[in-house]
Amino acid sequence: MNKKTTGILAYITWIGWLIAFLAGDKEGAKFHLNQALVVNLASIVCGILGYIPVVNLVGGILGIVVFVFWVMGLIAAIREEEKPLPVIGNIRIIQ
Repeated sequence: MNKKTTGILAYITWIGWLIAFLAGDKEGAKFHLNQALVVNLASIVCGILGYIPVVNLVGGILGIVVFVFWVMGLIAAIREEEKPLPVIGNIRIIQ
């Protein structure tokens, strides 16, 4: 897979991220692999917060914010831009 396809696929669920990581152009799409991983982890945290009775409203609001970040990252991958996402864009998991 080329850089663009790998970047786009990384944002499509965990399975897409795994396929992109294992079979894609890791060096070319490293930025989007990292951004997609951070977005996926943030969505898991929001899901967990949604089950805690006291903070489920906060989890829901953060879930909407993470969804917006996901859309922004996907659009950046489609345009082949390397723009970091707001707030969570500077978190580096994959070096």
